[in-house]
Amino acid sequence: MRTLVIDTATAACSGALIEDGRVVAGFHEVVGRGHAERLLPLIAAMPDGGRAEAVLVDCGPGSFTGVRVGLAAAIGLGIGWSVPVRGYTSTALVAAAAFADDPALAEIAVVLEGGHGEVFMHAFDRTLADLMPLASLRPEAALAVLDGRPAVGSGARYLQALDPALNARDALPDAARAALLPAARAALPVRPIYGRAPDAKPAAPRA
Repeated sequence: MRTLVIDTATAACSGALIEDGRVVAGFHEVVGRGHAERLLPLIAAMPDGGRAEAVLVDCGPGSFTGVRVGLAAAIGLGIGWSVPVRGYTSTALVAAAAFADDPALAEIAVVLEGGHGEVFMHAFDRTLADLMPLASLRPEAALAVLDGRPAVGSGARYLQALDPALNARDALPDAARAALLPAARAALPVRPIYGRAPDAKPAAPRA
């Protein structure tokens, strides 16, 4: 079965066509912003216009806009093609790629750039079981609970700035690595995972 993977939750605009665990086509651009303008033309340039029998999309955590761009595209294509749409987390994909690249790793903390001076942190073992649930933390708080684990992700540099000896590596989710995800990590409901509470608060009801 051919699956279209869409990943726009972070600074990367990434997509891949994966068939039987093999990447048929893909793109990965670090754009920062402008995912909405780049994503659909890049998908359209893929073989068969990116047409697939299923769609898999990064639900977050990440930027508010990036998460919604990916979800909107995935849901729209799923409806148009009448195919199922499933989700995964950006932290799980970064972890899966890191474990695949370094077989010696037993545990890892994925640290992605968040908002308002915070980072998204999520720790995993090699089976991608949670060792620490997803949390949005100030870098100093994240460093305090790192517990000696290597830090991987776009937010790892903020922890390394506090501790230059830290084992840290920059990384962003890459849709082409989605075949590394266990089935349970690639079957999430298609809804946003923002990783932190919204800044806006509902207005208090009038007396």
